[in-house]
Amino acid sequence: MGLKCIHHIAIICADYQRSKWFYTDVLGLDVVREVYRSERDSYKLDLALGGQYVVELFSFPNPPARVSQPEACGLRHLAFEVENIEEEVERLSNCGVVVEKIRTDEYTGKRFVFFSDPDGLPIELYEF
Repeated sequence: MGLKCIHHIAIICADYQRSKWFYTDVLGLDVVREVYRSERDSYKLDLALGGQYVVELFSFPNPPARVSQPEACGLRHLAFEVENIEEEVERLSNCGVVVEKIRTDEYTGKRFVFFSDPDGLPIELYEF
């Protein structure tokens, strides 16, 4: 097939302004492009991390809720690599984000933690 890398991840949100704030101000992703598609009453926000395009954030009128708990079939979570997990957990907590307890991967010995975006999408921070 010749796959080279993951190009981007598309996320549909219920409250566009809240999710835009979360992904840009809280997580620190950079805005590449923002467009409003009037024919679909939908925003599309292209976001980058470290100069690499990684997330498309979409809004649509009244999207159905995502099932996250109990664990549902499909995309399980979105994971980002960080250097210092304690600093990031503190930063998230200061932004009002509820963060689970830091755990250690039993196979790699690396630490990780979970929290959710405004729509309940599980997000993981994995310490490098």
